[in-house]
Amino acid sequence: MKRILHIAKYYYPFRGGTEQIAQDCVSSLTEYEQKVFCFNHEAGSLKDEVEGIDIIRCECFAKISSQSLSVSYGIKLKKQIKTFKPDIVIFHYPNPFAAHYLLKYISDETKLIIYWHLDIVKQTILRKMFWIQNMRLIKRANKIIATSPNYIHGSYWMNKASEKCVVIPNCINEKRLEATAESKQIEVKIREENKSKVICLAVGRHTKYKGFAYLIQASKYLDDRFRIFIAGEGELTEELKREAVGDNKIKFLGLISDNELRAYLSAMDIFCFPSITKNEAFGLALAEGMYYGKPAVTFTVKGSGINYVSLNGRTGIEVPNCDVKAYADAMKELANDKELRDEYGRNGRNRVIENFLDEQFVENIRKEVHKL
Repeated sequence: MKRILHIAKYYYPFRGGTEQIAQDCVSSLTEYEQKVFCFNHEAGSLKDEVEGIDIIRCECFAKISSQSLSVSYGIKLKKQIKTFKPDIVIFHYPNPFAAHYLLKYISDETKLIIYWHLDIVKQTILRKMFWIQNMRLIKRANKIIATSPNYIHGSYWMNKASEKCVVIPNCINEKRLEATAESKQIEVKIREENKSKVICLAVGRHTKYKGFAYLIQASKYLDDRFRIFIAGEGELTEELKREAVGDNKIKFLGLISDNELRAYLSAMDIFCFPSITKNEAFGLALAEGMYYGKPAVTFTVKGSGINYVSLNGRTGIEVPNCDVKAYADAMKELANDKELRDEYGRNGRNRVIENFLDEQFVENIRKEVHKL
Protein backbone atom coordinates (compact mmCIF):
# COMPACT_ATOMS: atom_id res chain seq x y z
CA MET A 1 0.00 0.00 0.00
CA LYS A 2 1.37 3.41 -1.00
CA ARG A 3 1.87 6.02 1.72
CA ILE A 4 0.82 9.69 1.51
CA LEU A 5 1.99 12.46 3.84
CA HIS A 6 -0.25 15.54 3.80
CA ILE A 7 1.39 18.79 4.92
CA ALA A 8 -1.05 21.59 5.78
CA LYS A 9 -0.89 24.71 7.88
CA TYR A 10 -3.60 23.46 10.25
CA TYR A 11 -6.11 20.63 10.24
CA TYR A 12 -9.55 19.74 11.59
CA PRO A 13 -11.03 20.71 14.05
CA PHE A 14 -9.52 24.04 12.94
CA ARG A 15 -11.97 25.58 10.46
CA GLY A 16 -10.70 27.23 7.31
CA GLY A 17 -10.95 26.84 3.56
CA THR A 18 -7.48 25.33 3.12
CA GLU A 19 -7.97 23.03 6.09
CA GLN A 20 -11.31 21.83 4.73
CA ILE A 21 -9.70 20.97 1.41
CA ALA A 22 -6.84 19.18 3.17
CA GLN A 23 -9.42 17.08 5.01
CA ASP A 24 -11.30 16.45 1.76
CA CYS A 25 -8.05 15.18 0.20
CA VAL A 26 -7.50 12.77 3.08
CA SER A 27 -11.12 11.55 2.95
CA SER A 28 -10.84 10.98 -0.81
CA LEU A 29 -7.74 8.78 -0.64
CA THR A 30 -8.78 6.09 1.83
CA GLU A 31 -7.10 3.29 -0.15
CA TYR A 32 -3.70 4.75 0.82
CA GLU A 33 -1.88 4.76 4.17
CA GLN A 34 -1.95 8.40 5.24
CA LYS A 35 -0.65 10.84 7.83
CA VAL A 36 -1.14 14.58 8.27
CA PHE A 37 1.62 16.93 9.46
CA CYS A 38 0.63 20.46 10.51
CA PHE A 39 0.88 23.19 13.11
CA ASN A 40 -1.23 22.96 16.25
CA HIS A 41 -3.86 25.72 16.30
CA GLU A 42 -3.83 25.43 20.10
CA ALA A 43 -0.95 25.43 22.61
CA GLY A 44 1.75 22.75 22.57
CA SER A 45 2.51 19.77 20.35
CA LEU A 46 0.06 16.94 19.93
CA LYS A 47 -0.38 13.65 18.14
CA ASP A 48 -3.98 12.58 17.73
CA GLU A 49 -6.35 10.93 15.26
CA VAL A 50 -9.11 12.27 13.03
CA GLU A 51 -11.27 9.63 11.35
CA GLY A 52 -8.55 7.02 11.98
CA ILE A 53 -5.73 9.11 10.45
CA ASP A 54 -2.66 10.08 12.53
CA ILE A 55 -2.35 13.86 12.86
CA ILE A 56 1.02 15.24 14.02
CA ARG A 57 0.57 18.80 15.24
CA CYS A 58 3.65 20.95 15.99
CA GLU A 59 3.60 23.72 18.54
CA CYS A 60 3.55 27.28 17.22
CA PHE A 61 5.37 29.97 19.24
CA ALA A 62 4.51 32.94 17.02
CA LYS A 63 2.92 34.14 13.79
CA ILE A 64 4.41 36.62 11.36
CA SER A 65 2.26 37.81 8.43
CA SER A 66 -0.10 34.84 8.98
CA GLN A 67 2.86 32.39 8.91
CA SER A 68 3.12 30.09 11.92
CA LEU A 69 6.61 29.48 13.36
CA SER A 70 7.79 26.45 15.34
CA VAL A 71 11.09 25.51 16.98
CA SER A 72 10.58 21.76 16.58
CA TYR A 73 8.94 21.73 13.14
CA GLY A 74 12.03 20.81 11.13
CA ILE A 75 13.12 18.02 13.49
CA LYS A 76 9.66 16.46 13.58
CA LEU A 77 9.11 16.70 9.83
CA LYS A 78 12.50 15.09 9.19
CA LYS A 79 11.55 12.24 11.55
CA GLN A 80 8.20 11.68 9.84
CA ILE A 81 9.74 11.59 6.39
CA LYS A 82 12.45 9.19 7.57
CA THR A 83 10.15 6.80 9.47
CA PHE A 84 6.92 6.99 7.45
CA LYS A 85 8.77 7.02 4.11
CA PRO A 86 5.94 8.57 2.06
CA ASP A 87 5.63 7.66 -1.58
CA ILE A 88 3.71 10.90 -2.16
CA VAL A 89 3.66 14.23 -0.32
CA ILE A 90 0.68 16.54 -0.81
CA PHE A 91 1.81 20.01 0.28
CA HIS A 92 -0.76 22.76 0.78
CA TYR A 93 0.70 26.10 -0.36
CA PRO A 94 1.26 28.85 0.82
CA ASN A 95 3.26 27.79 3.87
CA PRO A 96 6.83 29.06 3.30
CA PHE A 97 8.19 28.06 6.73
CA ALA A 98 7.10 24.47 6.12
CA ALA A 99 8.31 24.59 2.50
CA HIS A 100 11.86 25.30 3.69
CA TYR A 101 12.02 22.02 5.64
CA LEU A 102 10.08 20.05 3.06
CA LEU A 103 12.59 20.93 0.34
CA LYS A 104 15.42 20.12 2.73
CA TYR A 105 14.22 16.66 3.78
CA ILE A 106 12.03 15.20 1.00
CA SER A 107 13.71 12.25 -0.68
CA ASP A 108 14.40 12.11 -4.41
CA GLU A 109 12.10 9.08 -4.75
CA THR A 110 9.07 10.80 -3.18
CA LYS A 111 6.55 12.33 -5.55
CA LEU A 112 5.47 15.89 -4.67
CA ILE A 113 2.02 17.34 -5.32
CA ILE A 114 1.65 21.02 -4.51
CA TYR A 115 -1.92 22.07 -3.81
CA TRP A 116 -1.61 25.73 -4.78
CA HIS A 117 -4.40 27.48 -2.90
CA LEU A 118 -3.25 31.03 -3.59
CA ASP A 119 -0.28 33.27 -4.33
CA ILE A 120 1.30 35.37 -1.61
CA VAL A 121 -0.16 38.71 -2.66
CA LYS A 122 -0.58 40.97 0.34
CA GLN A 123 2.82 40.51 1.98
CA THR A 124 5.11 42.25 -0.54
CA ILE A 125 8.33 41.67 1.40
CA LEU A 126 7.55 37.97 1.97
CA ARG A 127 6.71 37.56 -1.70
CA LYS A 128 10.16 38.82 -2.66
CA MET A 129 11.92 36.85 0.08
CA PHE A 130 10.47 33.53 -1.06
CA TRP A 131 10.98 34.00 -4.80
CA ILE A 132 13.85 31.48 -4.91
CA GLN A 133 11.95 29.05 -2.66
CA ASN A 134 8.92 29.16 -4.95
CA MET A 135 11.11 28.48 -7.98
CA ARG A 136 12.57 25.45 -6.18
CA LEU A 137 9.09 24.25 -5.23
CA ILE A 138 7.63 24.35 -8.71
CA LYS A 139 10.78 22.76 -10.15
CA ARG A 140 10.61 19.93 -7.60
CA ALA A 141 6.87 19.37 -7.97
CA ASN A 142 5.60 16.46 -10.01
CA LYS A 143 2.13 18.02 -10.15
CA ILE A 144 0.60 21.36 -9.16
CA ILE A 145 -3.11 21.56 -8.39
CA ALA A 146 -5.01 24.80 -9.00
CA THR A 147 -8.63 25.42 -8.04
CA SER A 148 -9.54 27.15 -11.32
CA PRO A 149 -8.08 27.78 -14.80
CA ASN A 150 -8.30 31.50 -14.00
CA TYR A 151 -5.74 31.09 -11.24
CA ILE A 152 -3.30 29.23 -13.45
CA HIS A 153 -3.45 32.03 -16.02
CA GLY A 154 -3.25 34.74 -13.35
CA SER A 155 -0.42 33.27 -11.24
CA TYR A 156 3.16 34.14 -12.11
CA TRP A 157 4.36 30.91 -10.52
CA MET A 158 1.92 28.52 -12.11
CA ASN A 159 2.57 30.10 -15.48
CA LYS A 160 6.21 29.13 -14.96
CA ALA A 161 5.17 25.48 -14.65
CA SER A 162 1.91 25.34 -16.58
CA GLU A 163 2.77 21.89 -17.98
CA LYS A 164 2.61 20.49 -14.44
CA CYS A 165 -0.68 22.20 -13.53
CA VAL A 166 -4.09 20.55 -13.32
CA VAL A 167 -7.41 22.06 -12.27
CA ILE A 168 -9.36 20.49 -9.43
CA PRO A 169 -12.19 22.81 -8.38
CA ASN A 170 -13.06 23.01 -4.71
CA CYS A 171 -16.17 21.16 -3.63
CA ILE A 172 -19.10 21.72 -1.33
CA ASN A 173 -20.43 19.14 1.08
CA GLU A 174 -24.07 18.52 0.22
CA LYS A 175 -24.73 16.79 3.54
CA ARG A 176 -23.58 19.87 5.43
CA LEU A 177 -26.08 21.98 3.48
CA GLU A 178 -29.10 19.69 3.77
CA ALA A 179 -32.07 21.40 5.46
CA THR A 180 -33.02 20.15 8.91
CA ALA A 181 -36.13 20.64 11.00
CA GLU A 182 -34.25 23.22 13.07
CA SER A 183 -32.93 25.13 10.04
CA LYS A 184 -36.44 25.26 8.57
CA GLN A 185 -37.80 26.77 11.79
CA ILE A 186 -35.05 29.40 11.78
CA GLU A 187 -35.75 30.14 8.11
CA VAL A 188 -39.44 30.77 8.82
CA LYS A 189 -38.46 33.19 11.57
CA ILE A 190 -36.04 35.04 9.28
CA ARG A 191 -38.70 35.43 6.60
CA GLU A 192 -41.31 36.62 9.12
CA GLU A 193 -38.92 39.20 10.56
CA ASN A 194 -38.04 40.48 7.08
CA LYS A 195 -41.40 40.49 5.29
CA SER A 196 -41.39 42.54 2.08
CA LYS A 197 -37.59 42.97 2.37
CA VAL A 198 -34.92 41.88 -0.09
CA ILE A 199 -32.78 39.56 2.00
CA CYS A 200 -29.09 39.67 1.10
CA LEU A 201 -26.41 37.47 2.68
CA ALA A 202 -22.61 37.65 2.85
CA VAL A 203 -20.49 35.02 4.61
CA GLY A 204 -16.79 34.93 5.39
CA ARG A 205 -13.90 35.87 7.62
CA HIS A 206 -13.74 39.59 8.28
CA THR A 207 -10.43 40.32 6.63
CA LYS A 208 -9.46 42.89 4.03
CA TYR A 209 -9.53 40.77 0.88
CA LYS A 210 -13.09 39.61 1.59
CA GLY A 211 -14.23 43.12 0.68
CA PHE A 212 -16.99 43.54 3.28
CA ALA A 213 -16.13 47.24 3.58
CA TYR A 214 -17.18 47.67 -0.06
CA LEU A 215 -20.47 45.91 0.57
CA ILE A 216 -21.13 48.31 3.47
CA GLN A 217 -20.31 51.27 1.22
CA ALA A 218 -22.60 49.88 -1.50
CA SER A 219 -25.41 49.71 1.03
CA LYS A 220 -25.43 53.50 1.22
CA TYR A 221 -26.83 53.54 -2.35
CA LEU A 222 -29.68 51.17 -1.47
CA ASP A 223 -33.15 51.94 -0.17
CA ASP A 224 -34.78 50.46 2.92
CA ARG A 225 -36.19 47.47 1.00
CA PHE A 226 -32.84 45.77 1.51
CA ARG A 227 -31.59 43.82 4.51
CA ILE A 228 -27.93 42.82 4.34
CA PHE A 229 -26.84 40.09 6.75
CA ILE A 230 -23.09 39.63 7.24
CA ALA A 231 -22.03 36.39 8.92
CA GLY A 232 -18.58 35.63 10.31
CA GLU A 233 -15.93 37.34 12.39
CA GLY A 234 -12.31 38.42 12.01
CA GLU A 235 -9.74 41.08 12.71
CA LEU A 236 -11.82 43.75 10.93
CA THR A 237 -15.16 43.02 12.64
CA GLU A 238 -15.16 46.04 14.93
CA GLU A 239 -13.94 48.34 12.16
CA LEU A 240 -16.70 47.11 9.85
CA LYS A 241 -19.31 47.66 12.56
CA ARG A 242 -18.09 51.22 13.04
CA GLU A 243 -18.33 51.85 9.29
CA ALA A 244 -21.90 50.54 9.27
CA VAL A 245 -23.08 52.69 12.20
CA GLY A 246 -26.36 54.40 11.30
CA ASP A 247 -27.15 52.02 8.44
CA ASN A 248 -30.08 49.97 9.69
CA LYS A 249 -30.07 47.83 6.55
CA ILE A 250 -26.93 46.00 7.74
CA LYS A 251 -27.06 43.27 10.40
CA PHE A 252 -23.97 41.49 11.73
CA LEU A 253 -24.65 37.86 12.62
CA GLY A 254 -21.28 36.88 14.07
CA LEU A 255 -20.24 33.24 13.92
CA ILE A 256 -23.31 31.15 13.13
CA SER A 257 -24.12 27.46 13.43
CA ASP A 258 -24.58 25.17 10.42
CA ASN A 259 -28.36 25.26 10.99
CA GLU A 260 -28.35 29.05 11.01
CA LEU A 261 -26.23 29.08 7.84
CA ARG A 262 -28.68 26.74 6.09
CA ALA A 263 -31.58 28.93 7.18
CA TYR A 264 -30.06 32.19 5.89
CA LEU A 265 -28.91 30.57 2.63
CA SER A 266 -32.45 29.33 2.02
CA ALA A 267 -34.17 32.55 3.10
CA MET A 268 -31.98 34.99 1.14
CA ASP A 269 -32.83 36.53 -2.22
CA ILE A 270 -29.30 37.61 -3.24
CA PHE A 271 -25.88 36.26 -2.27
CA CYS A 272 -23.26 38.99 -1.92
CA PHE A 273 -19.66 37.94 -2.45
CA PRO A 274 -17.59 41.15 -2.47
CA SER A 275 -14.02 39.73 -2.37
CA ILE A 276 -11.52 42.02 -4.08
CA THR A 277 -8.15 40.24 -4.51
CA LYS A 278 -6.60 36.99 -5.75
CA ASN A 279 -6.36 35.87 -2.13
CA GLU A 280 -9.87 34.62 -2.88
CA ALA A 281 -8.66 31.84 -5.14
CA PHE A 282 -12.01 30.09 -5.55
CA GLY A 283 -14.90 31.06 -3.29
CA LEU A 284 -16.36 28.04 -1.55
CA ALA A 285 -18.99 30.16 0.21
CA LEU A 286 -19.95 31.53 -3.22
CA ALA A 287 -20.57 28.00 -4.50
CA GLU A 288 -22.67 27.26 -1.40
CA GLY A 289 -24.84 30.29 -2.07
CA MET A 290 -25.30 29.24 -5.68
CA TYR A 291 -26.17 25.69 -4.59
CA TYR A 292 -29.21 27.16 -2.86
CA GLY A 293 -30.41 28.55 -6.17
CA LYS A 294 -29.72 32.21 -5.49
CA PRO A 295 -28.04 34.78 -7.77
CA ALA A 296 -24.64 36.17 -6.83
CA VAL A 297 -23.15 39.63 -7.06
CA THR A 298 -19.36 39.68 -7.41
CA PHE A 299 -16.51 41.97 -8.39
CA THR A 300 -14.22 41.27 -11.35
CA VAL A 301 -11.00 39.98 -9.81
CA LYS A 302 -8.33 39.22 -12.40
CA GLY A 303 -6.63 35.88 -11.83
CA SER A 304 -9.08 34.73 -9.16
CA GLY A 305 -11.44 31.80 -9.43
CA ILE A 306 -14.40 33.93 -8.30
CA ASN A 307 -15.41 34.72 -11.86
CA TYR A 308 -14.93 31.07 -12.81
CA VAL A 309 -17.34 29.89 -10.10
CA SER A 310 -20.03 32.49 -10.86
CA LEU A 311 -20.47 33.44 -14.50
CA ASN A 312 -21.49 36.99 -15.33
CA GLY A 313 -24.91 37.20 -16.97
CA ARG A 314 -25.60 33.55 -16.32
CA THR A 315 -25.41 32.82 -12.57
CA GLY A 316 -25.16 36.39 -11.32
CA ILE A 317 -23.87 39.86 -12.01
CA GLU A 318 -20.18 40.79 -12.04
CA VAL A 319 -19.13 44.45 -11.73
CA PRO A 320 -15.80 46.33 -11.92
CA ASN A 321 -13.60 45.69 -8.90
CA CYS A 322 -14.23 47.95 -5.88
CA ASP A 323 -16.93 49.94 -7.73
CA VAL A 324 -19.47 50.20 -4.91
CA LYS A 325 -22.03 52.14 -6.97
CA ALA A 326 -22.01 49.43 -9.66
CA TYR A 327 -22.30 46.79 -6.95
CA ALA A 328 -25.36 48.52 -5.52
CA ASP A 329 -26.87 48.88 -9.00
CA ALA A 330 -26.45 45.13 -9.57
CA MET A 331 -28.23 44.40 -6.29
CA LYS A 332 -31.05 46.73 -7.33
CA GLU A 333 -31.36 45.08 -10.73
CA LEU A 334 -31.80 41.67 -9.12
CA ALA A 335 -34.17 43.03 -6.48
CA ASN A 336 -36.38 44.54 -9.15
CA ASP A 337 -36.55 41.44 -11.37
CA LYS A 338 -37.70 38.21 -9.74
CA GLU A 339 -37.60 36.33 -13.03
CA LEU A 340 -33.95 37.25 -13.47
CA ARG A 341 -33.19 36.19 -9.90
CA ASP A 342 -34.88 32.85 -10.51
CA GLU A 343 -33.09 32.31 -13.83
CA TYR A 344 -29.64 33.08 -12.43
CA GLY A 345 -30.44 31.03 -9.33
CA ARG A 346 -31.37 27.96 -11.38
CA ASN A 347 -28.28 28.33 -13.54
CA GLY A 348 -26.08 28.73 -10.47
CA ARG A 349 -27.43 25.64 -8.76
CA ASN A 350 -26.96 23.60 -11.93
CA ARG A 351 -23.39 24.86 -12.31
CA VAL A 352 -22.53 23.77 -8.78
CA ILE A 353 -24.19 20.36 -9.16
CA GLU A 354 -22.36 19.75 -12.44
CA ASN A 355 -18.92 20.98 -11.32
CA PHE A 356 -18.42 21.67 -7.62
CA LEU A 357 -19.77 18.77 -5.55
CA ASP A 358 -17.67 16.46 -3.42
CA GLU A 359 -18.26 13.51 -5.77
CA GLN A 360 -16.44 15.32 -8.56
CA PHE A 361 -13.67 16.33 -6.18
CA VAL A 362 -13.10 12.76 -4.99
CA GLU A 363 -12.96 11.51 -8.57
CA ASN A 364 -10.55 14.28 -9.63
CA ILE A 365 -8.10 13.97 -6.73
CA ARG A 366 -7.99 10.18 -6.99
CA LYS A 367 -7.35 10.33 -10.71
CA GLU A 368 -4.41 12.71 -10.33
CA VAL A 369 -2.84 10.81 -7.42
CA HIS A 370 -3.24 7.47 -9.19
CA LYS A 371 -1.23 8.80 -12.14
CA LEU A 372 1.91 9.20 -10.01
